[in-house]
Amino acid sequence: MSGPPLVPDGTLCAMKLHSTQTQQYQTVTAYDEDGIELNAVRFGHSLLVLPETLPVVWPVDNFDLLDVSHFEQIDATRPDVVILGTGRKQRFVHPRLTAALTARRIGVECMDNQAACRTYNILMAEGRKVALALIIEPKTA
Repeated sequence: MSGPPLVPDGTLCAMKLHSTQTQQYQTVTAYDEDGIELNAVRFGHSLLVLPETLPVVWPVDNFDLLDVSHFEQIDATRPDVVILGTGRKQRFVHPRLTAALTARRIGVECMDNQAACRTYNILMAEGRKVALALIIEPKTA
């Protein structure tokens, strides 16, 4: 059994720990079909997530109910790129809904929620101002 590290003169060497770069940001720590965890806090409803702000409710219960106002809410956050989690399967949004974002040269990438969560974490860790717009459909009875 080895003891604590020692410097050459035999004195105890303190180990300096560094927090990871992403600990201060909203990081997806888990996900499944019914929800998402951000920094180990569970959410079971649709969310708009940006790295440096607390997540907000995104009032979308179903992909088919998306309208321009939902993308105006995203646009107000001034992201560089939007990752749209379209639910359990990948679907593509009509370009008229994202026209304002496109006009400002903000990309919108559509993918299923699991891929969206993974992609968000990668872009966030790279320091990008990424918005994760995640549709989490309520459980049916």
